[in-house]
Amino acid sequence: MNILITGARGFVGKNLAATLQTIKEGKNKTRPNLKIDEIYEYDIDTDPGMLDSFCAEADFVFNLAGVNRPKDEAEFMAGNFGFASTLLDTLKQQGNTCPVMLASSVQATLIGRYGDSDYGKSKLAGEELFFTYSRDTGAPVLVYRFPNLFGKWCRPNYNSAVATFCHNTAHGLPLTVSDRANELELLYIDDLVTEMLDALEGRAHRCRYEGLAPVSDEAGSYCCVPMTHHVTLGEIVDLLEAFHSQPRSLLLPEIPARSFAKKLYSTYLSYLPQEAVSFPLKMNADERGSFTELLKTANCGQVSVNISKPGITKGKHWHHSKWEFFIVVAGRGLIRQRKIGTDEVLEFRVSGDEMRAVHMLPGYTHSIENLSDTDNLVTVMWANEAFDPDHPDTFFEEV
Repeated sequence: MNILITGARGFVGKNLAATLQTIKEGKNKTRPNLKIDEIYEYDIDTDPGMLDSFCAEADFVFNLAGVNRPKDEAEFMAGNFGFASTLLDTLKQQGNTCPVMLASSVQATLIGRYGDSDYGKSKLAGEELFFTYSRDTGAPVLVYRFPNLFGKWCRPNYNSAVATFCHNTAHGLPLTVSDRANELELLYIDDLVTEMLDALEGRAHRCRYEGLAPVSDEAGSYCCVPMTHHVTLGEIVDLLEAFHSQPRSLLLPEIPARSFAKKLYSTYLSYLPQEAVSFPLKMNADERGSFTELLKTANCGQVSVNISKPGITKGKHWHHSKWEFFIVVAGRGLIRQRKIGTDEVLEFRVSGDEMRAVHMLPGYTHSIENLSDTDNLVTVMWANEAFDPDHPDTFFEEV
């Protein structure tokens, strides 16, 4: 299959092209039935003469080219309608009736009812052009009305509030929020690309519009990405503040699978300047070695790393409710545990050469000893709750 992407160097185009390339090269095996031969990338600085050959060879066309922030309002129609017309005329000239996808906007839905922006008018005109082309040629067309987009590689201070917020937060710049309660419908770039791959495989999600809302409909004239997120500006700002503070607090916000928070966190990280990509951790060191907290979570405890010098024994305490995993990743050690009020001792020899996790049981005093005379013992420790200095639940007692 040969695939043509117009607007290939834009936000959506770059993400789509990068994913298609991984499939073509066999690095991405999630689409075993998708065989890609060539990816033709066309953008504003591409030799216009290449469009003829691309349109002659293409088996599928993604028309992502468009104008979002012109110097003159008239450029909307030229960029969003004019190029679409050129593209479809070229396909006609080549006798190519392959499927063609159009990236339109929810702004087209507003025309005539809720507003008359030049941008929306140009997108609506492009849609009508595509539907007419399909009726005239029989070529399948897939018209998507995208809401606000976000994700890596989106240009800040352009046409995406999320990109601007992420960039400014990552760089320590102020945010301007007119109304925290203002709600946006947001589409994550990876969800969009997943839908584009579904479309390539003939499984585009069809819909129709009732008012402003898309309604799933297999016979619908439009196509839709099935997952979007409705989020207020205040919620976005609060999440970004939590992400920005993580290197200081070590607290990871909750990021459930498929959640907006998880997608926003990935997006935010892509805007970090080099000096913020790495950050120091506080090492609590003494003559025995060191103990360093790595990460904390609100509901799933914390992760730390403990380094014990040769011959050193650490621990010798117990907890009422707190429990831990000890995982030795380097060196040789002995973990000992004794149930409070008894003489029975559980012993576990551990080594970085054969890693295993050992439970530190509630109600058992426990210790870990470095058995080496020369090498440090390095242990990754997970506790089921973050350390609370006001309620440490930690009591000294020899094993």
